[in-house]
Amino acid sequence: MNYLIEKPTHVATDHVLLRISTDFTDSQPGQFVNIRPTAGSDPLVRRPFSIFNQDESVIELVIKVIGRGTRLIAAFEPGPVDMLAPLGKGFTVTTGKHALLVGGGVGNAPLYYLARKLKDAGNRVTFIYGARSKEFIYLEDRFAGTSDRLVITTDDGSRGQKGFVTTFAEEILHGKETVDQVYTCGPTPMMASLSQVCSNLQVPVEASLENYFGCGIGLCSGCTVETTAGQKRACVEGPVMDGSSILWQSVSD
Repeated sequence: MNYLIEKPTHVATDHVLLRISTDFTDSQPGQFVNIRPTAGSDPLVRRPFSIFNQDESVIELVIKVIGRGTRLIAAFEPGPVDMLAPLGKGFTVTTGKHALLVGGGVGNAPLYYLARKLKDAGNRVTFIYGARSKEFIYLEDRFAGTSDRLVITTDDGSRGQKGFVTTFAEEILHGKETVDQVYTCGPTPMMASLSQVCSNLQVPVEASLENYFGCGIGLCSGCTVETTAGQKRACVEGPVMDGSSILWQSVSD
Protein backbone atom coordinates (compact mmCIF):
# COMPACT_ATOMS: atom_id res chain seq x y z
CA MET A 1 0.00 0.00 0.00
CA ASN A 2 1.07 3.57 -0.72
CA TYR A 3 0.63 5.81 2.29
CA LEU A 4 1.15 9.56 2.72
CA ILE A 5 3.30 9.84 5.84
CA GLU A 6 2.54 13.46 6.70
CA LYS A 7 0.69 16.46 5.30
CA PRO A 8 2.31 17.98 2.19
CA THR A 9 4.95 20.57 3.07
CA HIS A 10 5.15 23.97 1.42
CA VAL A 11 8.65 24.32 -0.08
CA ALA A 12 8.25 27.32 -2.43
CA THR A 13 5.53 29.45 -3.97
CA ASP A 14 3.00 27.03 -5.54
CA HIS A 15 5.20 24.00 -4.72
CA VAL A 16 4.69 21.30 -2.08
CA LEU A 17 6.67 18.24 -1.03
CA LEU A 18 4.94 14.87 -0.48
CA ARG A 19 6.54 11.95 1.39
CA ILE A 20 4.91 8.62 0.62
CA SER A 21 5.65 5.19 2.05
CA THR A 22 5.50 2.68 -0.82
CA ASP A 23 5.58 -1.04 -1.46
CA PHE A 24 8.52 -0.71 -3.89
CA THR A 25 12.16 0.25 -3.36
CA ASP A 26 13.57 0.07 -6.87
CA SER A 27 12.58 3.27 -8.70
CA GLN A 28 15.08 4.91 -11.03
CA PRO A 29 15.77 8.64 -11.49
CA GLY A 30 13.49 9.96 -14.21
CA GLN A 31 10.62 7.58 -13.53
CA PHE A 32 7.27 8.96 -12.44
CA VAL A 33 4.12 8.18 -10.49
CA ASN A 34 0.45 8.65 -11.41
CA ILE A 35 -1.84 9.77 -8.59
CA ARG A 36 -5.62 9.77 -8.45
CA PRO A 37 -6.73 13.09 -6.90
CA THR A 38 -10.04 11.78 -5.45
CA ALA A 39 -11.81 8.52 -4.80
CA GLY A 40 -14.54 9.53 -7.27
CA SER A 41 -14.49 10.25 -10.99
CA ASP A 42 -13.99 14.02 -10.77
CA PRO A 43 -11.28 14.68 -11.77
CA LEU A 44 -11.27 11.55 -13.90
CA VAL A 45 -7.64 11.40 -15.02
CA ARG A 46 -4.68 10.70 -12.75
CA ARG A 47 -1.91 13.28 -12.36
CA PRO A 48 1.73 12.37 -13.19
CA PHE A 49 4.71 13.52 -11.10
CA SER A 50 8.43 12.80 -11.40
CA ILE A 51 10.05 11.09 -8.44
CA PHE A 52 12.12 13.68 -6.56
CA ASN A 53 13.85 11.17 -4.31
CA GLN A 54 13.64 7.66 -2.88
CA ASP A 55 15.22 6.30 0.30
CA GLU A 56 14.36 2.66 0.79
CA SER A 57 10.54 2.47 0.79
CA VAL A 58 9.87 6.22 1.04
CA ILE A 59 9.56 8.39 -2.05
CA GLU A 60 9.34 12.16 -2.23
CA LEU A 61 7.49 14.19 -4.85
CA VAL A 62 7.69 17.91 -5.55
CA ILE A 63 4.34 19.05 -6.94
CA LYS A 64 3.63 22.35 -8.63
CA VAL A 65 0.06 23.43 -7.87
CA ILE A 66 -1.44 24.61 -11.15
CA GLY A 67 -5.05 23.41 -11.26
CA ARG A 68 -7.84 21.64 -9.44
CA GLY A 69 -6.24 18.19 -9.53
CA THR A 70 -2.93 19.34 -8.06
CA ARG A 71 -4.75 21.51 -5.49
CA LEU A 72 -6.61 18.45 -4.29
CA ILE A 73 -3.41 16.44 -4.00
CA ALA A 74 -1.61 19.29 -2.22
CA ALA A 75 -4.41 19.21 0.38
CA PHE A 76 -4.12 15.47 1.05
CA GLU A 77 -4.21 14.34 4.66
CA PRO A 78 -1.95 11.48 5.83
CA GLY A 79 -3.36 8.16 4.71
CA PRO A 80 -3.61 5.80 1.70
CA VAL A 81 -2.76 7.21 -1.73
CA ASP A 82 -4.12 5.72 -4.96
CA MET A 83 -0.89 5.75 -6.95
CA LEU A 84 0.60 3.80 -9.85
CA ALA A 85 4.40 3.61 -9.61
CA PRO A 86 7.14 3.44 -10.63
CA LEU A 87 6.34 4.17 -14.27
CA GLY A 88 8.33 4.92 -17.41
CA LYS A 89 11.96 4.76 -18.47
CA GLY A 90 14.49 6.66 -16.38
CA PHE A 91 17.89 8.24 -16.92
CA THR A 92 21.06 6.31 -17.73
CA VAL A 93 23.47 6.62 -14.81
CA THR A 94 27.05 6.98 -16.04
CA THR A 95 30.13 6.04 -14.03
CA GLY A 96 33.20 8.19 -13.38
CA LYS A 97 32.20 10.99 -15.78
CA HIS A 98 31.55 14.74 -15.68
CA ALA A 99 27.78 15.16 -15.85
CA LEU A 100 25.99 18.44 -16.52
CA LEU A 101 22.40 18.60 -15.21
CA VAL A 102 20.19 21.42 -16.48
CA GLY A 103 16.76 21.96 -14.93
CA GLY A 104 13.98 24.49 -15.24
CA GLY A 105 11.22 25.07 -12.67
CA VAL A 106 9.57 21.93 -11.35
CA GLY A 107 11.67 20.08 -13.95
CA ASN A 108 14.54 20.28 -11.48
CA ALA A 109 12.80 17.67 -9.32
CA PRO A 110 13.82 14.42 -11.07
CA LEU A 111 17.35 15.75 -11.51
CA TYR A 112 17.86 15.82 -7.74
CA TYR A 113 17.38 12.05 -7.52
CA LEU A 114 19.63 11.65 -10.56
CA ALA A 115 22.37 13.81 -9.01
CA ARG A 116 22.35 11.57 -5.93
CA LYS A 117 22.73 8.42 -8.02
CA LEU A 118 25.44 10.01 -10.19
CA LYS A 119 27.48 10.96 -7.13
CA ASP A 120 27.11 7.45 -5.76
CA ALA A 121 28.50 6.15 -9.08
CA GLY A 122 31.61 8.33 -8.84
CA ASN A 123 30.63 11.08 -11.26
CA ARG A 124 31.40 14.79 -10.98
CA VAL A 125 28.13 16.71 -11.06
CA THR A 126 27.59 20.26 -12.29
CA PHE A 127 23.98 21.34 -11.75
CA ILE A 128 22.33 24.40 -13.31
CA TYR A 129 19.08 25.11 -11.47
CA GLY A 130 16.78 27.56 -13.24
CA ALA A 131 13.68 29.30 -11.88
CA ARG A 132 11.54 32.29 -12.82
CA SER A 133 12.41 34.09 -9.58
CA LYS A 134 13.68 33.35 -6.08
CA GLU A 135 10.27 32.53 -4.59
CA PHE A 136 9.99 29.50 -6.89
CA ILE A 137 13.29 27.92 -5.77
CA TYR A 138 12.72 24.87 -3.60
CA LEU A 139 15.06 22.82 -1.39
CA GLU A 140 18.20 24.59 -2.60
CA ASP A 141 20.32 23.21 0.23
CA ARG A 142 19.52 19.65 -0.80
CA PHE A 143 20.49 20.31 -4.40
CA ALA A 144 23.75 21.87 -3.22
CA GLY A 145 24.49 18.78 -1.14
CA THR A 146 24.37 16.49 -4.18
CA SER A 147 26.36 18.65 -6.60
CA ASP A 148 30.05 19.44 -6.96
CA ARG A 149 28.97 22.78 -8.41
CA LEU A 150 25.49 24.30 -8.20
CA VAL A 151 24.64 27.29 -10.39
CA ILE A 152 21.36 29.05 -9.53
CA THR A 153 19.78 31.16 -12.27
CA THR A 154 16.60 33.21 -12.28
CA ASP A 155 14.89 34.96 -15.16
CA ASP A 156 14.64 38.19 -13.16
CA GLY A 157 17.98 38.02 -11.32
CA SER A 158 16.34 37.89 -7.89
CA ARG A 159 18.55 34.95 -6.88
CA GLY A 160 21.82 33.70 -8.31
CA GLN A 161 22.71 34.71 -11.85
CA LYS A 162 20.25 36.50 -14.11
CA GLY A 163 19.39 34.76 -17.34
CA PHE A 164 18.31 31.49 -18.87
CA VAL A 165 19.85 28.15 -17.95
CA THR A 166 20.70 27.48 -21.59
CA THR A 167 23.05 30.48 -21.67
CA PHE A 168 25.08 29.18 -18.74
CA ALA A 169 24.94 25.61 -20.03
CA GLU A 170 26.45 26.73 -23.33
CA GLU A 171 29.25 28.53 -21.48
CA ILE A 172 30.12 25.34 -19.63
CA LEU A 173 29.85 23.18 -22.73
CA HIS A 174 32.15 25.52 -24.65
CA GLY A 175 34.52 25.87 -21.69
CA LYS A 176 37.80 24.20 -20.86
CA GLU A 177 36.30 21.37 -18.83
CA THR A 178 35.02 18.41 -20.81
CA VAL A 179 31.39 17.48 -20.25
CA ASP A 180 30.75 13.79 -20.91
CA GLN A 181 26.97 13.67 -20.49
CA VAL A 182 24.12 16.17 -20.27
CA TYR A 183 20.77 15.54 -18.58
CA THR A 184 17.85 17.96 -18.71
CA CYS A 185 14.25 18.40 -17.62
CA GLY A 186 12.07 21.49 -17.83
CA PRO A 187 10.15 23.59 -20.34
CA THR A 188 10.16 22.21 -23.87
CA PRO A 189 11.85 25.24 -25.52
CA MET A 190 14.68 25.00 -22.98
CA MET A 191 15.25 21.30 -23.61
CA ALA A 192 14.95 21.70 -27.37
CA SER A 193 17.55 24.46 -27.42
CA LEU A 194 19.94 22.57 -25.16
CA SER A 195 19.54 19.34 -27.15
CA GLN A 196 20.46 21.20 -30.34
CA VAL A 197 23.60 22.63 -28.74
CA CYS A 198 24.60 19.18 -27.47
CA SER A 199 23.95 17.62 -30.85
CA ASN A 200 26.16 20.22 -32.54
CA LEU A 201 28.95 19.52 -30.04
CA GLN A 202 28.38 15.74 -30.17
CA VAL A 203 27.75 15.57 -26.42
CA PRO A 204 25.21 12.91 -25.39
CA VAL A 205 22.03 14.41 -23.93
CA GLU A 206 19.08 12.78 -22.19
CA ALA A 207 15.86 14.77 -21.82
CA SER A 208 12.93 13.99 -19.55
CA LEU A 209 9.72 15.00 -21.30
CA GLU A 210 7.00 16.66 -19.28
CA ASN A 211 4.13 15.60 -21.51
CA TYR A 212 0.75 15.09 -19.90
CA PHE A 213 0.40 11.34 -19.41
CA GLY A 214 -3.28 10.45 -19.55
CA CYS A 215 -2.93 6.78 -18.57
CA GLY A 216 0.78 6.50 -17.81
CA ILE A 217 1.01 2.92 -19.08
CA GLY A 218 0.98 3.31 -22.87
CA LEU A 219 -2.67 2.57 -23.60
CA CYS A 220 -4.03 5.93 -24.69
CA SER A 221 -1.03 7.07 -26.80
CA GLY A 222 -1.87 10.66 -25.92
CA CYS A 223 1.75 11.43 -25.09
CA THR A 224 3.21 10.26 -28.42
CA VAL A 225 6.14 12.27 -29.79
CA GLU A 226 8.00 12.11 -33.06
CA THR A 227 11.62 10.94 -33.06
CA THR A 228 14.18 10.08 -35.72
CA ALA A 229 13.23 6.44 -35.06
CA GLY A 230 9.50 7.03 -35.45
CA GLN A 231 6.69 7.68 -32.99
CA LYS A 232 7.38 6.99 -29.31
CA ARG A 233 5.02 6.98 -26.34
CA ALA A 234 6.65 9.20 -23.75
CA CYS A 235 5.07 7.39 -20.80
CA VAL A 236 6.60 3.98 -21.56
CA GLU A 237 9.45 4.60 -24.03
CA GLY A 238 10.25 7.69 -22.00
CA PRO A 239 9.80 10.06 -20.30
CA VAL A 240 13.60 10.04 -20.62
CA MET A 241 14.76 9.97 -24.23
CA ASP A 242 17.81 10.79 -26.29
CA GLY A 243 17.39 14.54 -26.70
CA SER A 244 19.11 14.57 -30.08
CA SER A 245 16.62 12.04 -31.49
CA ILE A 246 13.48 13.99 -30.57
CA LEU A 247 11.76 16.03 -33.28
CA TRP A 248 11.03 18.83 -30.86
CA GLN A 249 8.39 20.55 -32.99
CA SER A 250 6.14 17.55 -32.22
CA VAL A 251 6.39 18.08 -28.45
CA SER A 252 3.83 20.37 -26.85
CA ASP A 253 4.94 22.50 -23.90
